[in-house]
Amino acid sequence: MSENPSHPHPGAASAPYQSTEDLVGAQAMQGADALAQAQADLAALQAKSSELADQYLRAKAESENARRRAEEEISKARKFALESFAESLLPVADSLEAGLIIKDATPEQIREGAQATLRQLIAALERNKVQAINPAAGTKFDPHQHQAISVAPSEQEANTVVSVLQKGYTIADRVLRPALVVVSAPK
Repeated sequence: MSENPSHPHPGAASAPYQSTEDLVGAQAMQGADALAQAQADLAALQAKSSELADQYLRAKAESENARRRAEEEISKARKFALESFAESLLPVADSLEAGLIIKDATPEQIREGAQATLRQLIAALERNKVQAINPAAGTKFDPHQHQAISVAPSEQEANTVVSVLQKGYTIADRVLRPALVVVSAPK
C-alpha cells in the first residue's frame, strides 16, 4: 500500500494545531503547566514535611518532659514516704526519752511505760503497712514467710510450726524479715 498525500494519517486530521510551531508551543505550555504543578506539589509536600517534623520534635520534647516529671514525682513520693514513716516513729522516741528521764520508777511503772511504747511502735508500723508474721503453733511451714531454725520432734503434723523464736515482718505483702521458727520433725 502506498502513501497517498490526499489521504493523510487518520490521527492527523483531528489535530487542532495549524503548524509545528503551534504544536511545540502547546507542548511547551503543557510542560510549563506540569512543571508549575509539580513545583506547587513539591512546595506543599515540603511544607507538610516541615510541619510534621515540627510536630515530631514537639511530641518528643513533651515526652521527655513527661518522663522527667514522672521521675521527679517518684523521687518526691519516696522522699515523702520515708518522711511520713519517720514522723510516725517520733512519738515512740518521745516516749522512750520520757521514760528515761524518770529516775526512781518502779519496775511496774517501767513495764507499763514499755508496754505503752510498744503499742505506739506497733501502731506506727501498722499505719505504714508493716505487719507482723507470728504463726501459731500447728501452722503449716511456709518457706516464703518462715525460716526454720531447727527441727524438733513433736506430736504435731510434720512440717508445721512448733514455736516462734522471733517474729517476722512484711511491708505491703513483701517479706522484710521471715519469722524464725522451730518446725516439727517427720514421725
